Amino acid sequence: MTSLHYEVHGPSDAAATVLLSSGLGGSAGFWQPQLGALVEAGHRVVVYDQRGTGRSPDVLPGDHAIAHMARDVIEILDAAGTARCHFVGHALGGLVGLQLALDAPDCVASLVLINAWSKPNPHSARCFDARLALLGALGARAYVEAQPIFLYPAAWCAENARRVADEVDHAFAHFPGEANMRARIAALRAFDIDARLGAITAPTLIAAAKDDVLVPWTCSQRLADGLHDVTLDFMPHGGHAHSVTEAAAFNRSLLDFLARVSTPAVPA
Repeated sequence: MTSLHYEVHGPSDAAATVLLSSGLGGSAGFWQPQLGALVEAGHRVVVYDQRGTGRSPDVLPGDHAIAHMARDVIEILDAAGTARCHFVGHALGGLVGLQLALDAPDCVASLVLINAWSKPNPHSARCFDARLALLGALGARAYVEAQPIFLYPAAWCAENARRVADEVDHAFAHFPGEANMRARIAALRAFDIDARLGAITAPTLIAAAKDDVLVPWTCSQRLADGLHDVTLDFMPHGGHAHSVTEAAAFNRSLLDFLARVSTPAVPA
């Protein structure tokens, strides 16, 4: 059993399970653009709300770390009756996948890392400093109003103004509290496994958008340079959440990768 909220979608007899881990927002709802495509392709899919967010309420300790989040995934896999998964993570969720691949490699059949990173960088640090300053000085409403600026391209925000406004309202209504948000941001800012990338052997799809204003695409290139079995999918645009803004193209890449790594090798 687990106190964390999780959902299982798709056929119970699927050969493999895909687990989706979202970014800083922590919500299973982030994956709505992928869920239908994965289930239609025959995958069993697990989504969850991360500890201290959404339907997994908790008070996070000040020393909350990505390693704790990786242990939460093991707890969810156990509760879902799954020993091994194809792990798909966006940003912070990608860090969780990297940590899981180091701490419990037998749990990870493959990794999909979307606009993720292996060590801190000064540009993202500046962005988080600004977001934390907004949170401290003006509160949660100002923090969530600024969130789309970091997630989506400006043109997409303008063309989807109603959707963006609804997302902001939803984020404000379900804001996890300043202390939890600060603990989660501190965890991702402290994450650094750059020197250990070579120990990760799971086949990995690295997906990034080159116009991401929060995480430089070069962080994804750094992952590609340090990992062993890598497939690259760099898009020219789409922003930090390009799995949302360019969902059709991203889904094709994701499904192609999963089909390849799920196919048993033919003996020589």
